[in-house]
Amino acid sequence: MAQKGIQLDQENFSCFICLDLLKDPVTVSCGHSYCMKCLQSHWDTEDEKKLYSCPQCRQTFTPRPVLQKNTMLAVLVEELKKSGLQAAPADHCYAGAEDVACDVCTGRKLRAQKSCLQCLASYCQNHLQPHFQAAPLKKHKLVEPSKKLQENVCSHHDEVMKTFCRTDQQSICYLCSVDEHKGHDTVSAAAERAERQRELEVSRQNIQQRIQDREKDVKLLQQEAEAINRSADKAVEDSQEIFTQLIRLIEKQWSDVSQQVRSQQESQVSRVKELEEKLRQEIAELKRKDGELQTLSQTQDHNQFLHDYPSLSALSQPTRSSSIHIRPLRYFEDMTAAVSAVRDKLQDVLTETWTNISLTVTEVDVLLPRPEPKTREEFIRYSCDITLDPNTANRYLLLSDGNRKVRWMFQPQSYPSHPDRFTTWFQVLSRESLTGRCYWEVERRGIVLVAVTYKKISRTGNGKECELGFNDKSWALDCDDSGYIFWYNNVQTPVSGPPSSRVGVYLDHRAGWCKRAILQGKSSCSPAAPLLWGR
Repeated sequence: MAQKGIQLDQENFSCFICLDLLKDPVTVSCGHSYCMKCLQSHWDTEDEKKLYSCPQCRQTFTPRPVLQKNTMLAVLVEELKKSGLQAAPADHCYAGAEDVACDVCTGRKLRAQKSCLQCLASYCQNHLQPHFQAAPLKKHKLVEPSKKLQENVCSHHDEVMKTFCRTDQQSICYLCSVDEHKGHDTVSAAAERAERQRELEVSRQNIQQRIQDREKDVKLLQQEAEAINRSADKAVEDSQEIFTQLIRLIEKQWSDVSQQVRSQQESQVSRVKELEEKLRQEIAELKRKDGELQTLSQTQDHNQFLHDYPSLSALSQPTRSSSIHIRPLRYFEDMTAAVSAVRDKLQDVLTETWTNISLTVTEVDVLLPRPEPKTREEFIRYSCDITLDPNTANRYLLLSDGNRKVRWMFQPQSYPSHPDRFTTWFQVLSRESLTGRCYWEVERRGIVLVAVTYKKISRTGNGKECELGFNDKSWALDCDDSGYIFWYNNVQTPVSGPPSSRVGVYLDHRAGWCKRAILQGKSSCSPAAPLLWGR
């Protein structure tokens, strides 16, 4: 009884808003008390209306009252705290908005501890005791507190539903089983629960197995990501070292060439200076000689003139037998041209090699399962623009429409020589290299060979190693109005399909397979011509 009195005191000294003991208690004119902070927050929400109300009795106040701490009430609350009222057992906690309340409690209800499926009621710890003490109540089924107890009651007969109708797949009461559900396949709710429980356990086992499988996949993917990171870091470090070595090699070659140029420059300039000095000495000698001859020519004494002339008229041999001929200013231009040629070759090598490096990097992929496309709409998601490469076209093929169309001609075209050009077979490759998933369509007239090939296929000669579909480096679909034939490594396979002017090709480079689709459509606007084309 003493404990009950303390509970009543706690309720009397609790804030109606926060349900805890009063903190800084204030009392409004209607007599109700609240925590100062709780009431201020409540009235803040009513500022727009300028009408303030008591949360408990709804009495209104205008203007907003000034709150003053109720010192007497605050002293009483502190005394109650010292008496141990705050340490009330958890089972005496009051029910909040999200809790299930005890159906027996009057006034302020306590939080329910259990719900009874027979009584269809929820009980706090105190009111639950009869279910543990009274023999008839001990047989009742107690469950965790639930707000859905009334869903166990039949809406037609107000009886607890203990039967399950398998015919209609719903819970029913006994009266329903002998009335509108008469003759149906009915079992007890417990039996149906047991059956569904077994199915649930199987489903859980399947789910748990899938969770384990997915966790293994996640672990594998994590390992894959770590491996990719390690491989990428190492590749960057190694490539940096390789490119550094290339840069050092080029710098060394540049240093050697510079030294050779400077050495040759010094040698040739020295020769020029030496010859220049000799010429200057010869000029000085000639000027001195000219002065002596001029003096002799002015001599009045004929005998003296004749006496001195033989010794002064003789000239020394010139430094060079003829005049110096300066060639055009091309002293080191040949060297520059040679270096430029090396640059061009290196640029070509790097361009081709860089394409291979880029393709290699692009092909790095985690092999996750992806559904293969089946309809044209799904194929088009992987569509790619393809243009034809003039450097590979046979001379009897004419490209047009931005290198997107090709036509066979009777006269050879004036293409420049190129090592990638097909010399015999009427074939042309695309400019783009294909990687990953690609899809493209070809509109045709006449006989056309649509092919996929490796870039290293031979180009010169009329052997099978150059013909698309007749070697192990290419795959080709031979299309004409009578049907289709697939060629690989000189082996033909007939392909069924309706006659069409349009052919779709799907390539999965990583998976290593190619798929063709015969598409219905209008005739191509290209002129009628045999065409062999692929990449």
